[in-house]
Amino acid sequence: MNEIYFSNNYRDLCEQHGTGAGFQFEFSCSRCYDTWRSEFEPFRTGQAASWINKGVNAAWSLLGGSATNGISNAADGLAGASWGSGRDAAFQRAIGNAQQHFHRCARCTHYVCARCWNAAQGLCLGCAPDTAAEAQAAQQRGLNDAVTQNAYNHGQNQAQTFDVTTPRQLVCPQCNAETHGTPFCPGCGYRLAQPPQCTSCHAEVPANSAFCPSCGTRR
Repeated sequence: MNEIYFSNNYRDLCEQHGTGAGFQFEFSCSRCYDTWRSEFEPFRTGQAASWINKGVNAAWSLLGGSATNGISNAADGLAGASWGSGRDAAFQRAIGNAQQHFHRCARCTHYVCARCWNAAQGLCLGCAPDTAAEAQAAQQRGLNDAVTQNAYNHGQNQAQTFDVTTPRQLVCPQCNAETHGTPFCPGCGYRLAQPPQCTSCHAEVPANSAFCPSCGTRR
């Protein structure tokens, strides 16, 4: 037998039995995973065995007996004997056709489709990426990195006015909803904010109070 390629990127779709018995193989690109499927080749012996079995079953329901069962076994045996060689031959033909749709990279040895092949370099795009595409992607990465840095700097500037000493309840103790630091729970309305403090003595001032109960400072 000739050497068989595509040893790990094909799928066997062959069927030995039934009216749909036949040979077919699906090959995939190792880079983008797009597939190419070989033309279906019917396995006539397997199809004939299926038709014989159907006839035998029909006759068995009417007549019974071991003679008809022997015919069915003989048909299955004939199909089984020719299945292996028929599949191997069909696989060789499928590989020959598949090699017209795939290229083997000399560097990584993967089989790739025409869209993933750098013809100028004789390598797949994984080993020899398209220069223009790489340049465009690098520009976009540079833009994203610069915008990220600008946003980070802006956040640092905003941090100057953010009071990091103020306690913030991130989860509501009543319903366990996430609050993200809001004064009231968005799930149940529970008051989460800490009581306001007096600007003079920093004592806690009850809600709706006009004056601080500790020092009398007007709110």
